[in-house]
Amino acid sequence: MAYTLIKGGLVVDTEWMRHMDILIEGAKIRRVAPSIDLSKLPPDTTTIDASGLCVLPGIIDAHTHYHLVSRGTVTADSFEEGSRLAAFGGVTTVVDFADDDKKSLQASFDARRREMAPMAIDYTLHQGVYAYRKDIAEELSSIASSGVGTLKIFTTYRDVGYLVEKRDELLSIFREAKRLGLMVTVHSEDDSIITEIGRNWKGGYKPVDHASLRPAEAEAEAIRYVGGIAEELDMPVYIVHLSSKAGLEAVRELRSRGVRLFVETTPHYLFLDKSKLEGDKGPLYVMTPPLRTKEDNEALQEAVLNGEIQVIATDHCSFTYEQKLESDDCRTIYPGIPGTEELLPLVNTFAISSGCLSLSQVVNLISTGPAKLFGLYPEKGSLMENTDADLVLFDPDYSWTLSKDTLHSASGYTAYEGMTVTGKAVMTYLRGRLVMGDGIYLGIPGDGRYIKVKR
Repeated sequence: MAYTLIKGGLVVDTEWMRHMDILIEGAKIRRVAPSIDLSKLPPDTTTIDASGLCVLPGIIDAHTHYHLVSRGTVTADSFEEGSRLAAFGGVTTVVDFADDDKKSLQASFDARRREMAPMAIDYTLHQGVYAYRKDIAEELSSIASSGVGTLKIFTTYRDVGYLVEKRDELLSIFREAKRLGLMVTVHSEDDSIITEIGRNWKGGYKPVDHASLRPAEAEAEAIRYVGGIAEELDMPVYIVHLSSKAGLEAVRELRSRGVRLFVETTPHYLFLDKSKLEGDKGPLYVMTPPLRTKEDNEALQEAVLNGEIQVIATDHCSFTYEQKLESDDCRTIYPGIPGTEELLPLVNTFAISSGCLSLSQVVNLISTGPAKLFGLYPEKGSLMENTDADLVLFDPDYSWTLSKDTLHSASGYTAYEGMTVTGKAVMTYLRGRLVMGDGIYLGIPGDGRYIKVKR
């Protein structure tokens, strides 16, 4: 059994930060103590001097789309490449998605899990549900038995078949989810509002028009719609990638009535605005929902600081630089941007600049919080003894610039090009094994494990 002793690091939990030693035995954390005597350990123990570094639980990106087949092509980052860039960002677990083939949820799940076999970091899956069927209860029960803990519902994309249109059918899906202890996550944009705008639209279809074609009001109305169902059934709902002040106000309205909403946002909705959609490079910044205004950025930043947002994830969906610039028509531009590797340094930089967010709170937003919400805790998202030795040695003071040359996505670009950030993952451990250290990737394709969640 291999032993690794990490000495002298500032160990960061959601409740405290202390200088502690951590002993890893095989794949598990065995001891966390103020001082662990190396002389009492096996002679072949590897010792890591973590002086000046923080030791964080492995980061969890709770919203990714690696190797996504879409619109006749596939995203840039394969499962191998996604694992690599994740490790460089201190990310040890991702929550990806299984689409619904509308024939069998179990078959859809099994197919996606087989596809993800090359992962070199751990993963679990949200299961998409794009249609009601008479045996939906049995289908949901089957995937729950396979370790699925969350469903993904869309309130838009009728044109591509993702929308469950009838309220009574959606109500039935929610009711079965509640019975089985499954969390429902929702992409919230009202399809009827978007359709009506499109039908009467007299403007162009440049990237900058995307924000007008899919306005914040559509997000807010969809949140009210699914929130009403959650209220009726007395169950929680998780809102993915909240993008707007109007959507946030809808969340607040529902919460004031006692509705339990968990909310996720992303770095691009916190730090980028729709001015990025202007000019020749505008297609690089097209995603759905679209980028909003600086006022929206500021409202969401305030919500993070106030504790109104529980998770920051990335919605990593990376097409190549060339793919993104194939069209300047927002209807045909491949939607999505890379982001997993940038998650930790961006949120840490925001915490420092705000002066209101501690590193413990950062850990809660991008590790412990998603681990608890999605049934991965305490094996993931903690530094407790006898849990998976997923951890990151993090230099909190390292200043560097995000660029295509300093990051590892196969997309060949970053939406945060030129941004100076503070904090960098120096070493990343997955279940006790070093998968990235000193700028060298050591991940093994296929070494990642599918994690059955606790519902």
